[in-house]
Amino acid sequence: MSAYSSDVGADTCWPIEATRRMNRMYRWQRHIYNGTRRYYLLGRDQLIAGLRPAAGASVLEIGCGTGRNLVLAARLYPSARFFGIDVSTEMLTSAITAISRRGLTRSIRVAHGDGTAFDPQLLFGLPSFDHVMISYSLSMIPDWRRVLEAAASHLKPGGRLHIVDFGNQERLPGLARALLLRWLAMFDVTPRDDLELVLSGLAGTANANLKFERPFRGYAQYAVLTLATQPRIPWARGLHLLRPACLRSSGPSA
Repeated sequence: MSAYSSDVGADTCWPIEATRRMNRMYRWQRHIYNGTRRYYLLGRDQLIAGLRPAAGASVLEIGCGTGRNLVLAARLYPSARFFGIDVSTEMLTSAITAISRRGLTRSIRVAHGDGTAFDPQLLFGLPSFDHVMISYSLSMIPDWRRVLEAAASHLKPGGRLHIVDFGNQERLPGLARALLLRWLAMFDVTPRDDLELVLSGLAGTANANLKFERPFRGYAQYAVLTLATQPRIPWARGLHLLRPACLRSSGPSA
Protein backbone atom coordinates (compact mmCIF):
# COMPACT_ATOMS: atom_id res chain seq x y z
CA MET A 1 0.00 0.00 0.00
CA SER A 2 1.40 3.39 -0.99
CA ALA A 3 1.64 6.29 1.46
CA TYR A 4 0.80 8.69 -1.37
CA SER A 5 -2.80 9.40 -2.30
CA SER A 6 -3.03 9.13 -6.08
CA ASP A 7 -6.79 9.45 -6.47
CA VAL A 8 -6.64 13.06 -7.66
CA GLY A 9 -7.28 13.60 -11.35
CA ALA A 10 -5.15 15.56 -13.77
CA ASP A 11 -7.75 18.33 -13.91
CA THR A 12 -7.19 19.27 -10.28
CA CYS A 13 -5.69 22.75 -9.91
CA TRP A 14 -2.70 23.31 -7.66
CA PRO A 15 -1.20 26.52 -6.25
CA ILE A 16 1.59 26.35 -8.82
CA GLU A 17 3.58 29.38 -7.69
CA ALA A 18 3.46 28.34 -4.02
CA THR A 19 4.63 24.85 -4.96
CA ARG A 20 7.51 26.25 -7.00
CA ARG A 21 8.53 28.63 -4.22
CA MET A 22 8.50 25.95 -1.54
CA ASN A 23 10.27 23.46 -3.78
CA ARG A 24 13.07 25.97 -4.40
CA MET A 25 13.40 26.53 -0.67
CA TYR A 26 13.37 22.87 0.35
CA ARG A 27 14.91 21.03 -2.60
CA TRP A 28 18.17 20.66 -0.67
CA GLN A 29 17.07 21.66 2.82
CA ARG A 30 14.71 18.71 3.10
CA HIS A 31 17.70 16.39 3.45
CA ILE A 32 18.85 18.11 6.66
CA TYR A 33 15.49 19.49 7.78
CA ASN A 34 14.74 17.12 10.65
CA GLY A 35 18.27 17.25 12.00
CA THR A 36 18.42 21.04 12.13
CA ARG A 37 14.84 22.00 13.04
CA ARG A 38 14.83 20.00 16.25
CA TYR A 39 16.72 22.84 17.92
CA TYR A 40 14.26 25.64 17.27
CA LEU A 41 10.85 24.27 16.27
CA LEU A 42 9.91 23.99 19.92
CA GLY A 43 6.67 22.46 21.13
CA ARG A 44 6.06 19.96 18.33
CA ASP A 45 6.34 16.94 20.59
CA GLN A 46 3.99 18.56 23.12
CA LEU A 47 1.46 19.07 20.33
CA ILE A 48 1.69 15.38 19.39
CA ALA A 49 1.40 14.31 23.03
CA GLY A 50 -1.76 16.40 23.33
CA LEU A 51 -3.52 14.76 20.39
CA ARG A 52 -4.65 11.64 22.26
CA PRO A 53 -6.87 10.42 19.40
CA ALA A 54 -9.40 7.70 20.09
CA ALA A 55 -9.06 4.33 18.40
CA GLY A 56 -9.97 4.69 14.75
CA ALA A 57 -9.84 8.49 14.87
CA SER A 58 -8.64 10.43 11.84
CA VAL A 59 -5.88 13.03 12.16
CA LEU A 60 -4.85 15.46 9.42
CA GLU A 61 -1.65 17.51 9.38
CA ILE A 62 -1.67 20.63 7.21
CA GLY A 63 1.88 21.36 6.07
CA CYS A 64 3.20 17.90 6.92
CA GLY A 65 6.63 18.58 5.41
CA THR A 66 9.03 15.65 5.77
CA GLY A 67 6.44 13.62 7.65
CA ARG A 68 8.31 13.88 10.91
CA ASN A 69 5.24 14.66 13.02
CA LEU A 70 3.04 12.11 11.26
CA VAL A 71 5.56 9.33 11.81
CA LEU A 72 5.98 10.12 15.51
CA ALA A 73 2.24 10.43 16.02
CA ALA A 74 1.46 7.19 14.16
CA ARG A 75 3.96 5.30 16.29
CA LEU A 76 2.56 6.83 19.48
CA TYR A 77 -1.07 6.21 18.50
CA PRO A 78 -1.07 3.05 16.35
CA SER A 79 -4.86 2.67 16.38
CA ALA A 80 -5.49 6.07 14.76
CA ARG A 81 -5.40 6.98 11.06
CA PHE A 82 -3.13 9.79 9.88
CA PHE A 83 -3.21 12.01 6.80
CA GLY A 84 -1.05 14.87 5.60
CA ILE A 85 -0.99 17.52 2.91
CA ASP A 86 1.81 19.81 1.79
CA VAL A 87 2.22 22.26 -1.05
CA SER A 88 5.84 21.20 -1.63
CA THR A 89 6.32 18.05 -3.68
CA GLU A 90 9.96 18.00 -2.60
CA MET A 91 8.95 17.73 1.06
CA LEU A 92 6.34 15.12 0.21
CA THR A 93 9.05 13.02 -1.41
CA SER A 94 10.88 12.97 1.92
CA ALA A 95 7.64 12.24 3.78
CA ILE A 96 6.78 9.27 1.56
CA THR A 97 10.28 7.87 2.00
CA ALA A 98 10.12 8.23 5.80
CA ILE A 99 6.67 6.66 6.01
CA SER A 100 7.66 3.72 3.83
CA ARG A 101 10.97 3.17 5.60
CA ARG A 102 9.20 2.82 8.93
CA GLY A 103 6.51 0.51 7.60
CA LEU A 104 3.67 2.95 8.26
CA THR A 105 2.01 3.06 4.84
CA ARG A 106 -1.14 1.48 6.29
CA SER A 107 -1.37 4.17 8.97
CA ILE A 108 -0.36 7.32 7.08
CA ARG A 109 -1.37 8.76 3.71
CA VAL A 110 -0.12 12.04 2.27
CA ALA A 111 -1.13 14.13 -0.72
CA HIS A 112 -0.16 17.29 -2.56
CA GLY A 113 -2.54 19.96 -1.37
CA ASP A 114 -2.96 23.64 -0.55
CA GLY A 115 -3.83 24.36 3.06
CA THR A 116 -5.96 27.35 2.10
CA ALA A 117 -8.36 25.36 -0.09
CA PHE A 118 -8.32 21.58 -0.10
CA ASP A 119 -10.96 18.89 -0.50
CA PRO A 120 -10.29 15.91 1.80
CA GLN A 121 -12.99 13.90 0.08
CA LEU A 122 -11.11 14.29 -3.19
CA LEU A 123 -7.71 13.64 -1.65
CA PHE A 124 -8.43 10.91 0.89
CA GLY A 125 -12.05 9.90 0.53
CA LEU A 126 -12.94 11.51 3.87
CA PRO A 127 -15.19 14.53 4.39
CA SER A 128 -13.80 15.53 7.80
CA PHE A 129 -11.37 14.66 10.59
CA ASP A 130 -11.38 14.23 14.35
CA HIS A 131 -8.17 16.22 14.68
CA VAL A 132 -6.27 18.69 12.51
CA MET A 133 -2.74 19.76 13.46
CA ILE A 134 -0.69 22.63 12.07
CA SER A 135 2.93 22.82 13.18
CA TYR A 136 5.11 25.81 12.26
CA SER A 137 3.33 26.31 8.93
CA LEU A 138 1.06 29.31 9.51
CA SER A 139 4.08 31.57 9.83
CA MET A 140 5.10 30.66 6.26
CA ILE A 141 1.70 30.89 4.57
CA PRO A 142 0.65 34.39 3.47
CA ASP A 143 -3.08 33.66 3.64
CA TRP A 144 -2.84 31.88 6.99
CA ARG A 145 -6.26 33.00 8.18
CA ARG A 146 -7.84 31.05 5.34
CA VAL A 147 -5.89 27.98 6.44
CA LEU A 148 -7.50 28.24 9.87
CA GLU A 149 -10.96 28.55 8.34
CA ALA A 150 -10.35 25.61 6.01
CA ALA A 151 -9.00 23.50 8.87
CA ALA A 152 -11.99 24.23 11.11
CA SER A 153 -14.40 23.56 8.26
CA HIS A 154 -13.06 20.02 7.91
CA LEU A 155 -13.33 19.11 11.58
CA LYS A 156 -16.06 16.80 12.80
CA PRO A 157 -18.39 18.09 15.51
CA GLY A 158 -16.40 17.93 18.72
CA GLY A 159 -13.16 17.80 16.73
CA ARG A 160 -9.98 19.61 17.73
CA LEU A 161 -7.58 21.89 15.90
CA HIS A 162 -4.03 21.79 17.33
CA ILE A 163 -1.53 24.54 16.51
CA VAL A 164 2.05 25.33 17.42
CA ASP A 165 4.08 28.09 15.77
CA PHE A 166 6.46 30.93 16.41
CA GLY A 167 5.34 33.58 18.87
CA ASN A 168 6.45 37.18 19.07
CA GLN A 169 9.11 36.30 21.69
CA GLU A 170 7.87 39.09 23.95
CA ARG A 171 9.65 37.71 27.05
CA LEU A 172 13.01 37.14 25.38
CA PRO A 173 15.88 39.65 25.79
CA GLY A 174 15.54 42.50 23.28
CA LEU A 175 18.69 41.74 21.31
CA ALA A 176 17.92 38.02 21.09
CA ARG A 177 14.39 38.80 19.91
CA ALA A 178 15.58 41.22 17.25
CA LEU A 179 18.19 38.78 15.90
CA LEU A 180 15.72 35.90 15.88
CA LEU A 181 13.08 37.86 13.99
CA ARG A 182 15.65 39.02 11.45
CA TRP A 183 16.87 35.45 10.96
CA LEU A 184 13.33 34.12 10.53
CA ALA A 185 12.60 36.80 7.93
CA MET A 186 15.45 35.43 5.80
CA PHE A 187 13.33 32.28 5.36
CA ASP A 188 10.04 34.12 4.74
CA VAL A 189 8.85 33.26 8.25
CA THR A 190 6.58 35.79 9.96
CA PRO A 191 5.26 35.10 13.47
CA ARG A 192 1.49 35.66 13.52
CA ASP A 193 1.15 38.12 16.38
CA ASP A 194 -2.63 38.21 16.11
CA LEU A 195 -3.08 34.42 16.06
CA GLU A 196 -4.85 34.40 19.42
CA LEU A 197 -7.20 37.19 18.31
CA VAL A 198 -8.09 35.41 15.07
CA LEU A 199 -8.63 32.09 16.83
CA SER A 200 -10.80 33.79 19.45
CA GLY A 201 -13.00 35.16 16.69
CA LEU A 202 -13.16 31.75 15.07
CA ALA A 203 -14.08 30.17 18.40
CA GLY A 204 -16.88 32.66 18.92
CA THR A 205 -18.31 32.09 15.47
CA ALA A 206 -18.15 28.31 15.78
CA ASN A 207 -19.25 28.10 19.42
CA ALA A 208 -15.90 26.45 20.15
CA ASN A 209 -13.58 26.35 23.14
CA LEU A 210 -10.09 27.84 22.80
CA LYS A 211 -7.02 27.01 24.87
CA PHE A 212 -4.10 29.32 24.12
CA GLU A 213 -0.60 29.44 25.62
CA ARG A 214 2.69 31.22 24.93
CA PRO A 215 5.36 28.78 26.16
CA PHE A 216 9.13 29.17 26.16
CA ARG A 217 8.96 32.84 27.20
CA GLY A 218 6.78 33.68 24.24
CA TYR A 219 9.04 31.95 21.75
CA ALA A 220 6.12 29.78 20.64
CA GLN A 221 2.34 29.91 20.48
CA TYR A 222 0.30 26.83 21.30
CA ALA A 223 -3.43 26.53 20.75
CA VAL A 224 -6.18 23.92 20.84
CA LEU A 225 -9.57 24.84 19.38
CA THR A 226 -12.30 22.35 20.27
CA LEU A 227 -15.53 22.49 18.30
CA ALA A 228 -18.86 22.02 19.98
CA THR A 229 -20.64 18.74 19.37
CA GLN A 230 -23.42 20.83 17.79
CA PRO A 231 -21.67 23.43 15.57
CA ARG A 232 -23.40 26.79 15.32
CA ILE A 233 -22.69 27.32 11.60
CA PRO A 234 -22.32 24.98 8.61
CA TRP A 235 -18.56 25.11 8.08
CA ALA A 236 -18.71 23.29 4.75
CA ARG A 237 -20.82 26.06 3.24
CA GLY A 238 -18.20 28.63 4.20
CA LEU A 239 -15.37 26.53 2.80
CA HIS A 240 -17.06 26.45 -0.61
CA LEU A 241 -16.35 30.16 -0.90
CA LEU A 242 -12.66 29.59 -0.13
CA ARG A 243 -12.00 27.04 -2.87
CA PRO A 244 -10.45 27.82 -6.23
CA ALA A 245 -13.04 27.74 -9.00
CA CYS A 246 -11.79 24.39 -10.34
CA LEU A 247 -12.41 22.71 -6.99
CA ARG A 248 -15.86 24.21 -6.49
CA SER A 249 -17.21 22.13 -9.33
CA SER A 250 -15.52 18.88 -8.29
CA GLY A 251 -18.38 17.76 -6.10
CA PRO A 252 -20.61 18.78 -3.22
CA SER A 253 -19.05 20.57 -0.28
CA ALA A 254 -17.95 18.27 2.50
